[in-house]
Amino acid sequence: MKQVRKTALLSAVLGLAFVAFPPTARTQSATRPPVMEVARNVQRSYEAVRDFSADFVHAYAGGVLGQRVTERGTVLIKKPWKMRWTYTAPEKKVFVSDGSRLYSYIPEDKQVIVSPVPTGDETSTPTLFLAGKGNLTRDFVVSWADVSQAPADTYALKLVPIRKEPDYESLVLVVDRKDLKLRMLMTSDQQGGQSTFTFSKLKENVNIPDKEFRFQIPRGVEVVMSDAAVK
Repeated sequence: MKQVRKTALLSAVLGLAFVAFPPTARTQSATRPPVMEVARNVQRSYEAVRDFSADFVHAYAGGVLGQRVTERGTVLIKKPWKMRWTYTAPEKKVFVSDGSRLYSYIPEDKQVIVSPVPTGDETSTPTLFLAGKGNLTRDFVVSWADVSQAPADTYALKLVPIRKEPDYESLVLVVDRKDLKLRMLMTSDQQGGQSTFTFSKLKENVNIPDKEFRFQIPRGVEVVMSDAAVK
């Protein structure tokens, strides 16, 4: 279970564990517009989003132990750098970024891990994109991806970072063809595990208050400060 928790932490908080997603052998649809045109439109659409909320289902399979886990929860994101991922089932977990520090809390462990939000060279390209600092067409090589489980009327974009990243190779974004809202995000990790995040009830620019990104450390839990957090 600890392996799954670690995967969820990397996935949810630091850009959803954006690592290699294998391409398929399907033929590119002739009905799709040029891929860079779609990527530019997705970038413009995301630039107009100040914040968003959504429900998510996170399915994880594989890894060193060959585990299969499906988890559910809600997510709040506010640019720049503020995030709250709340896992509600089957196990409660909370990952919060207040813009400067990241809090990772699993009630069952009775422990909160505090670390700084990555900056500079420590920041992955996908994390920059989520924070509103990155650019799809500037920071990635974009191509089509064919995803069998993607909903109808969606586009799937494979993104390979131009800057070499230590923890991932690429990711796949699945967006609605009509409004370009995020529907799915698919990744694989270094241990051979694959994650699929499916989003629903997504609402954009709802003026999420900053208080949603303040984490109150529960009484009686152990607080573990990373070395970087105490500098």
